[in-house]
Amino acid sequence: MHALYEAAEIEHCLMCTYLYAAFSLRDGEGEGLTAEEAEAVARWRRAILGVAIDEMSHLVAVWNITAALGGAPHLGRANFPLDPGYLPAGLVVRLAPFNEAVIQHFVYLERPEGSDEPDGPGFESPANLTRAIPGLRLTPTGYDYCTVGEFYEEISGNLRQFVDQIGEAAVFCGDPALQLSPAEIRLVGARPVMHLESALAAIETIIIEGEGAPADRDTSHFQRFSAIREEYKALKAKNPDFSPAHPAAVNPVLRRPPQPEGRVWIEDADAMATIDLANAAYALMLRLLAEVYALPSSDDDKLLYVGAAVGLMQALTPLAERAARLPAGPSNPHCHAGVSFTALRDTASLPPGASARRYFLERMEELGTAADAIDQADPRGQRAAKVLHDLVGRLRNAPAPQAAAVVASPTAPAPAAPSVKASDGLETIEGHDVTVLFNEKRCIHARFCVTQAPATFLANVAGAWVQPDATETELLCGTIRQCPSGALSYQRKDGHDEAPPPVNLLSLRENGPYAVRASLSIDGEQAGFRATLCRCGASANKPFCDNSHLRIGFAATGEPASEDTPALAVRDGPLSVMPQIDGPLQIDGNLEITSGTGRRVSCVRSTRLCRCGGSANKPFCDGTHARIGFRSSN
Repeated sequence: MHALYEAAEIEHCLMCTYLYAAFSLRDGEGEGLTAEEAEAVARWRRAILGVAIDEMSHLVAVWNITAALGGAPHLGRANFPLDPGYLPAGLVVRLAPFNEAVIQHFVYLERPEGSDEPDGPGFESPANLTRAIPGLRLTPTGYDYCTVGEFYEEISGNLRQFVDQIGEAAVFCGDPALQLSPAEIRLVGARPVMHLESALAAIETIIIEGEGAPADRDTSHFQRFSAIREEYKALKAKNPDFSPAHPAAVNPVLRRPPQPEGRVWIEDADAMATIDLANAAYALMLRLLAEVYALPSSDDDKLLYVGAAVGLMQALTPLAERAARLPAGPSNPHCHAGVSFTALRDTASLPPGASARRYFLERMEELGTAADAIDQADPRGQRAAKVLHDLVGRLRNAPAPQAAAVVASPTAPAPAAPSVKASDGLETIEGHDVTVLFNEKRCIHARFCVTQAPATFLANVAGAWVQPDATETELLCGTIRQCPSGALSYQRKDGHDEAPPPVNLLSLRENGPYAVRASLSIDGEQAGFRATLCRCGASANKPFCDNSHLRIGFAATGEPASEDTPALAVRDGPLSVMPQIDGPLQIDGNLEITSGTGRRVSCVRSTRLCRCGGSANKPFCDGTHARIGFRSSN
């Protein structure tokens, strides 16, 4: 638990430092950039904000693991700048505007294991700092590690060891309904953690996306920051006066610091008011997120408070950008101000119910009033005020908080829970007439199950979520056959199991995966009759889709032009999908490729489909995987 709290602080701190740099970037030719420079800086802003969103996603994943272990998520952290040694791995954490040293620091923070990238000038940490205390067994103490990826590997190993010692059920004893899920927020990290496998998968996603990703992974944070660094150097060589960012303060503070070294005291009244409001919005966002983890998914306030927290981030952005454009004050005439992300002294959730709602509404009203006092001639001030007033209305008009649940009458006992067996991510749920099988590794949350048979497939509940006997057999089996990923399948007790499709189809989902229906063999193993296969190149569960296309913003049409190919004489039969090492999907068998709307695109008996995401002839492979260095484990 102590290690997970440190992981939360790391993700939280990195998110703030990345946001601060992004907020300092200039905006367009009106702020002194050429057209070429403005286009590049806008692209850098999007990339850095994208990484910051990833860090938020990682933070949610860490919180979900913490909740799964029965703990409360850790939202606190020390105020900036952090003292050397507070976090290891050479993690010097401070708020600084975008510049050459800062982008090099970001590259260093996200470096893969074994990298020799140096830290940015001025960010070097004291050598040989150690935190490990030999001999302690009861008092929690920090790990020593060289990279953040190494730290997460250590956490994974400790979780495995913990499960070996006391058993999986005892380790993952938290209520899953308290976690954040895709039903509340669209973040890759918002996947419920139910057992060791899902916890390790969450950690693996963090490593692959960012800290500890392979150096050749194009979408990793390391590669994204490296690309910004190289483009910055090229533009600087072309124009030595190129200045992509405002000179925002390094480690701004709102009160005169007792230790002024390395900090900038903000004295300008307009800047102080802007930063004060931004910090208060940030603090309320943290408080709302703490409350979210105190509420079950069945409580409407959970979704309400998630929406309010996201809204506060949308208000914080223009305020932080405004602060970076205002003067710091007479003591620091050389620099501008900047949001300080002042941390709460306490981030515990409030007792759920009417009192919490009243607190959040009153606080939001205070923020709205303060926003009205910000210079409304500034479009950023206008935008922040509008968002805050919209949030006031949302909280004020929301239905009253739910009352405590009434205890069920003992004369109406609940039906017995179905028998559930789980092995290697596959759940087998026995019903009276139908056995339902659920393969968690293949689920893409298409939600046919929870919307077409909600009595059987219970969304966001603790414990058994599949009740096979709650839906009529034919309707249940028909619903399962709609599952595009094949995560759900069934076995009927009367022997009428699912039949192979009469026509083998591969549908191109817009900006998403291949959805295949056939009697499938994937990588030489029988794979049922339905599957969704990655075509963006980013899935951590290749060859299957894991929704990474949403995270990376993959763009590929689901409506390519139709080819003039003859109809197949035979339209069904076995279909083989063989993922080529670091290459495409080799398809053999009768197959109709269709657009997302069902139009026939091509009829083939053998073809190679792109899965690197880079082909200029999608869905077919054109050899781009070799040029871009696509890598896969299968």
